[in-house]
Amino acid sequence: MLRQYELVERVRSYDPDADEDLINRAYVFSVQRHGSQKRASGDPYFSHPIEVAGLMTDLKLDQQTIVTALLHDTVEDTLTTSEEIAKLFGDEIARLVDGVTKLSKIEAQTDNERAAENLRKFFLAMSDDIRVLLVKLADRLHNMRTLHFIKSEEKRRRIAHETMDIYAPLAERIGMYEYMREMQLLAFRHMEPEAYETITKRLQAIKEGDEGQVEKISDSIQKALKNGGLVAEVSGREKHPYSIWRKMQERHVSFEQLTDIMAFRVVTDNSAECYRALGILHEKWKMVPGRFKDYISTPKRNGYQSIHTTLMHGNNMRVEIQIRSQRMHEDNEYGLAAHWAYKQGNRPDGQAGWIRDLIEILDQAEDAEELLEHARLAMYQDRIFAFTPKGTLLQLPRGSTTVDFAYAVHTDLGNQAVGAKLNGRHVPLRTQLQNGDVVEILKSKGQEPQPGWLSFVITGKARSAIRRNVRYKERDEIIAMGTELYEEIIERLPGKVGPRAIKAALKRLEMKDPDELMMAIGTRQLSDREVMEALIPGSVNDNDDERQWPEQDRAISIKGLTPGVAFNLAECCHPVPGDRIVGLRRSGKNVEVHTIDCPSLADGVDADWVDLSWGNESDGAAARLCVVLHNKPGTLSEMAGIFGFHNANILNLRLSHRDGPFHTFDVDLEVHNVHHLMRILSALRASEAVAQAERS
Repeated sequence: MLRQYELVERVRSYDPDADEDLINRAYVFSVQRHGSQKRASGDPYFSHPIEVAGLMTDLKLDQQTIVTALLHDTVEDTLTTSEEIAKLFGDEIARLVDGVTKLSKIEAQTDNERAAENLRKFFLAMSDDIRVLLVKLADRLHNMRTLHFIKSEEKRRRIAHETMDIYAPLAERIGMYEYMREMQLLAFRHMEPEAYETITKRLQAIKEGDEGQVEKISDSIQKALKNGGLVAEVSGREKHPYSIWRKMQERHVSFEQLTDIMAFRVVTDNSAECYRALGILHEKWKMVPGRFKDYISTPKRNGYQSIHTTLMHGNNMRVEIQIRSQRMHEDNEYGLAAHWAYKQGNRPDGQAGWIRDLIEILDQAEDAEELLEHARLAMYQDRIFAFTPKGTLLQLPRGSTTVDFAYAVHTDLGNQAVGAKLNGRHVPLRTQLQNGDVVEILKSKGQEPQPGWLSFVITGKARSAIRRNVRYKERDEIIAMGTELYEEIIERLPGKVGPRAIKAALKRLEMKDPDELMMAIGTRQLSDREVMEALIPGSVNDNDDERQWPEQDRAISIKGLTPGVAFNLAECCHPVPGDRIVGLRRSGKNVEVHTIDCPSLADGVDADWVDLSWGNESDGAAARLCVVLHNKPGTLSEMAGIFGFHNANILNLRLSHRDGPFHTFDVDLEVHNVHHLMRILSALRASEAVAQAERS
């Protein structure tokens, strides 16, 4: 543990003007407040914040950050208040400490909800000042170094998973690769102890039996560069166990099948010499196609710069090489912290683009699962580079589409996208981008995000924005549907319903406004009888059964056909009374009746189109639904119960797909009309047994 004078000397070594008294007071305050508290290792608790402060001095951070590190646990773990911190150390340090302070445990929440809420507040805090993130990462790194002292295996694994899922990617995203690698290695050790032990032993055996192979390859690279007239620093190492394990998982190969477990680094004086070194090495050894990346001309979004290449060295051994300048190397290992400088009165450059994306996602995520999904999408994936027509460079996850690109430019552009041009030619919106593509987005003010986009977009920002718009649209549709059903309900009441009756009903149902009531009706949270009783107590007639089905031989009436002309209801879209419909007449065949938005209409260019509508007496038709049920006992029965409750007859039921936790069913259902069908869909979507319900 660092002594008080040692910590001060570390800070003064790179900041001679640092306030020695401020650091001393914070050191003593932390020791006094944590007092006799102990860590799982048995060490005094105050050793932890002091070690975190030491990590901050390694990064040469300012005195406010050092003091924040010393005090970061006092508000949560002692009787100290934020007001007391502000009074003794100033508002700025109090704000930073408040940003780093861990949240109190919320026992009533699930792990995902707790993790999401921690993540939400954490992102908001670090968007205000990136130093919050730097202290938090050092805090987590030191906790991981002492994780083995915790006796509970379950707790160790939970902390390791959280580190791997959240903190290591955060470190990577701001370019702190040294922190990222150590966090991954320590987390891997507790998440997969057997794999960690096996890979570690094999690496040790290779190191002992390769007769200094790493040094030999390093020397040969150094010699090749020297012969080419270039002096550079060359170092080599075996990749760390987690990196090897991840490659084994991704490529589905054994340890013995891996051919690139060694990595080498060439550090030059400047970027021009990096390209000279690349030319020398490519002339000396064959490069592996597809394994070359130039992050100097196009840096990663976190500022990372380096040239990556893989060579066939010696006896066809694959060797990964990173080439960078000394300045790049320093920046790459500690990223944003390596060149962070805080100037009084100026806001630190903490608003990295990906952080801004995450902050926008926070406002649009509906629940914990969605927030975690989008955050991980934003933090994890490899990047590609694409350009706007004006030459602005954007970085996106590999596999991104033109819609992802549109949302990366601006949310409004994504919402209004109707088409795209890729390198000057029109392409579908679902087209995936490649490195160097020039993307022009075509927009229209009348356009809205389409639910179908969710099947191909991959960025968290795009998915959250689309889901948000879809939710708003669905809400409006449900309210409109609920309003129609409400009008039907009040027609069955014995008297007219006025504003006073509606106000009284809202009070009885404990709802705040009519929209909430219409939502409840549209989603079948309230039955017709409950609504009638709330509007006019005592108005429900227990014998008021659902209307009976029409006679089976009753014909469906369709307007727009010549009398006597035969027609078929199309099997591809299963139109029901109430749908907007159109007819296709092909030579020698009956008229096919389709819904107006049926995809099959695109194939009807060689047919005559007939403008059709349902007759007034039309009632009853077969609709087809696609229902995805959770694979749990009783879910099929619950689905059937929903159909029975709504007096809908099942004509056919087929299990079409089985996928682990979900079962997908195609259901042919006899319904009165489209309103009847929509009520059934609303009830299905409201059921816990149903993961998804759509008309097909």
